[in-house]
Amino acid sequence: MPMSRRACLRTAAVSLGTLLSRSGLSARLFAVDAPKPKHIAAVVTIYRHGSHADVIVGKILEGWKQDRGPGPNLKLASLYVDQFPDGDMARPMAAKYGFPLCQTIEEAVTLGTNGIPVDGVLSIGEHGDYPTNAKGQKLHPRRRFFEQITDTFKKHNKVVPVFNDKHLGPVWSDALWMYERAQELKVPFMAGSSLPVMYRNPDPVIPFNEEMEAAVGIGYNGLDVYGFHALEAYQSIVERRRGGGVGVKWVECLQGDAVWKAIDAGVIRQDLFDAAIAQVPRKTPAQIRELGPSTLFRFEYLDGFAGAVVMLPTVTETTAVAVKMKQQAQILATRFDERSEPRHPHFAFLLKGLEQMFHTGKPTYPVERTVITSGILDRALTCLADGEQRMATSELSLRYQPVDYPHAPLPALS
Repeated sequence: MPMSRRACLRTAAVSLGTLLSRSGLSARLFAVDAPKPKHIAAVVTIYRHGSHADVIVGKILEGWKQDRGPGPNLKLASLYVDQFPDGDMARPMAAKYGFPLCQTIEEAVTLGTNGIPVDGVLSIGEHGDYPTNAKGQKLHPRRRFFEQITDTFKKHNKVVPVFNDKHLGPVWSDALWMYERAQELKVPFMAGSSLPVMYRNPDPVIPFNEEMEAAVGIGYNGLDVYGFHALEAYQSIVERRRGGGVGVKWVECLQGDAVWKAIDAGVIRQDLFDAAIAQVPRKTPAQIRELGPSTLFRFEYLDGFAGAVVMLPTVTETTAVAVKMKQQAQILATRFDERSEPRHPHFAFLLKGLEQMFHTGKPTYPVERTVITSGILDRALTCLADGEQRMATSELSLRYQPVDYPHAPLPALS
């Protein structure tokens, strides 16, 4: 059972008295001598093997490779868990590492005190037994988590950095509320998945702040869960163009034969689509058409740039983007290379970015990238539910300044 308030406070006091040894990563990331670890509260849906809580929080507890080796310069101060399914790891990990397992989100953020002693909050609303709406969106409690975290900030008149795993919402009204709440309270806020910082294979140099002519992305599997991954991977590439930190004017969603008609008619560039498909192992563009129904997310950015992400049947299992820069003859294409060993290492590179935010107090890269991708996905799924009609999206008229933040280098994390 979760600890009582008194037990939570007692265990937290012990945890706060124990400092992490400095890892080689921290020494490279921060140009200061022996920085003290930042103490982080984690709010998660579930914590079992392979869950996002496991591969993010587990790296704070057990190192980048989760083998008790070097890890981030962070300390888990407390944990709130929403559900305890079979295979739960929260209770045994709390017993093993001595952090408090708290009964409420407020208790996790305050450690049972009358203040906010933690330096940051991880909100991991992914996995677990939650309902799905008519648009196919799994209603993870990301807004509820963020609302209770920030209500605690308001109550105690203090804010600390917050990271929201994956997309905001997932329903657009909730995503917008979360973004506006963070702005209102001036919360240093990051969100998103590991895709933008994942390995890329091949790994072409895509120029930053230069003219981009066109881009096409591909993704796979469920439109809600993996559609976000494909859109955020795409956004992380196309925001690199000159003036690329802008939202979108309209969104539409096509399925089945309408996808191939758009490609055959040149609405979606065939050469870029073929270059993206070339990243799918053992599949040709012709074979892709025979695999089953596909879905096209199509949209236009405020600067007129055409956005296109094609969601292919599950068997492709590849996220890729092909780009044509105006000043280069060749097409640049890359596959976002998901790896499972050691312990889903792309999450280590996501955690590197979060570690930097928790130490500096400033987002490592803009949350607006995730706000825009969250909105595109929700609007596309709304189009699909309403009969594949185009939607004007004045609500997505955001502007932001992208940063040239690095992704995981090949070879793997050492």
